[in-house]
Amino acid sequence: MARGVARRSYTNRMALLGAHKSIAGGYHNALIAAQELGCDTVQIFTKNNNQWAGKPLTAEETSLFRQKLAESKLQLPMAHDAYLINLASPEEALYRRSVDAFVHEAERAEALGLDYLVTHPGTPTDGDREAGLRRVARALDETRRRCPKFHVMVLLETTAGQGNSVGHRFEDLACILDLVKNPDRLGVCLDTCHVFAAGYPLAPLACYEATMAEFDRVIGLSKLRAFHLNDSLKPLASRVDRHAHIGQGCLGLEPFRLLLHDPRFREHPMILETPKEGPNDEDMDPVNLKTLRDLQNGVTSPVRRSRKRRR
Repeated sequence: MARGVARRSYTNRMALLGAHKSIAGGYHNALIAAQELGCDTVQIFTKNNNQWAGKPLTAEETSLFRQKLAESKLQLPMAHDAYLINLASPEEALYRRSVDAFVHEAERAEALGLDYLVTHPGTPTDGDREAGLRRVARALDETRRRCPKFHVMVLLETTAGQGNSVGHRFEDLACILDLVKNPDRLGVCLDTCHVFAAGYPLAPLACYEATMAEFDRVIGLSKLRAFHLNDSLKPLASRVDRHAHIGQGCLGLEPFRLLLHDPRFREHPMILETPKEGPNDEDMDPVNLKTLRDLQNGVTSPVRRSRKRRR
């Protein structure tokens, strides 16, 4: 555990809450939808997330998106890459295709003026985790070489640990960061459902603090740039990735209350990736956002702050 833990009181600043929104009908429509929800930030796919490549972005599309983004109050917008990409794959053909597709994702995110590109580290299907982590690092280094002056930052997402996937232990992400040549251009996106399913508790307060202290010790909180806010349909350490609406899963409300009132993360984007439809076929983004804002505005207890890890 990290040493030097001291209790700290809350401030009045608020976290940047947002949701993953559809680009159907035009990329700028995601920005409009996010603003109508009162979001502070937004996440998108830059193309169909179940396809390797998307049609080229036009100058008109990128210009309109950038214009609408500049006119909005949305901060630190991000993209999530395609689910087909597997940068840890031991199969050479799939690995090469994944690297090329990831470079394509970075190019699209940069063209749209996004700040972050979130990716799952991947799965070494042969079970060799160390080799898989080395392949992820090589892929990220190649992406950096092919996109040398890009502004967009890649965020490695914590995973639930299904199958042989890497990223469900903080040590996996720390290993990748240690292996890459430019770790300063990488960060981490913490998914609440994923870390819970991976075995890291987020409540009560002592457990929340212990998990954050462990992240700080292994990776360093300075690397934590964004969050995905999702409840979990499955219990702690299940290693099953099944998102649920806020407060309606095994996490409950307390982890989100603690996170929203942690002063270390007041300027971090926190993106909903909860199911879009509810039991009555209602759009659940407004419901989940209201739940989070109610938690923000409630009475809370302070969260202790651990000393930052020196990298």
